[in-house]
Amino acid sequence: MVTAKVWVLKKHFEGFPKTSDFDLKKIELPNLKDGGKWKLLLESVFLSVDPYMRPYSRRDMKEGDIMIGTQVARIVESKNPAFTVGDFVVARSGWRTHFISDGKDLQLLPSSWPESLPRSLALGTVGMPGLTAYFGLLEVCKMKPGETVLVNAAAGAVGSVVGQLAKIGGCKVVGCAGSEDKVAYLKEIGFDEAFNYKTVTSLDEALRKASPDGYDCFFDNVGGEFASIAINHMKKYGRIAVCGAISQYNDSVPQKGAYIQIPMIFKELRMEGFIVSRWNNRRDEGLKALLKWVVEGKVKCREEVTEGFENMPMAFIGMLKGENLGKAIVKV
Repeated sequence: MVTAKVWVLKKHFEGFPKTSDFDLKKIELPNLKDGGKWKLLLESVFLSVDPYMRPYSRRDMKEGDIMIGTQVARIVESKNPAFTVGDFVVARSGWRTHFISDGKDLQLLPSSWPESLPRSLALGTVGMPGLTAYFGLLEVCKMKPGETVLVNAAAGAVGSVVGQLAKIGGCKVVGCAGSEDKVAYLKEIGFDEAFNYKTVTSLDEALRKASPDGYDCFFDNVGGEFASIAINHMKKYGRIAVCGAISQYNDSVPQKGAYIQIPMIFKELRMEGFIVSRWNNRRDEGLKALLKWVVEGKVKCREEVTEGFENMPMAFIGMLKGENLGKAIVKV
């Protein structure tokens, strides 16, 4: 019998999450049985912390539930012929060190995954965040060569991939981030223009200076005031992909909304919100493309790795504060 450690949501977040909102518990897992439903025992190797966990926890979870989330896990016992001991999979099993599965909820890492590539990237650039960038740009923004793409939270797990894919697609890319180190990183990975939104005297002026002619595509991870200002810098027939609203996730009192109708009408803009699961039927296509670009060095990856399962809440809170450069990961 295996004892799993799990993090549960002790109390729904009010404002910014606190470590006291979580509780670390132990769960005894049953032994696997021949012919039974549960035929696989897995141990988590890397776990992901992502912005979506903040709003989704309120929508989908009860107090006392195991925190939602995704991990790269190793199969340690198998009675399922489709999986071999030692295989690595991506699973959406929440914040836990061990779990059992019937295999239906597991996705094997691509067979072409190089041994030299960290498997944690299956939670980032070659995983859900990378797919979010891929389908958001191709299917929502419908970027074309020669266009100008704006992305905020550009040094994060999604934004950093958005910028690099836009460059591969022949676009000019402008990104903003919240520290000088992050701005330097954006320039290092090929962004044409980058600025620190926390230190500019005027966001309106910074956006105008970065691209005087405006923007064809805006990949919005932030919402709030940034989006309200950026929409006025869109070109006619511009497209806006609304991916996230991290500036609002921790608000106790809702922000007063922007009035976007006039620029939407006069510039004939298209704004579309999306969730990447819409393209689950094309997941393999996206992962194959992303893995190829990473192996070729066309897409560079950065990770902020926190050691220790006991530090999951700290890593989650730090990610929401913007302390990570690239994808925030916890190594068990």
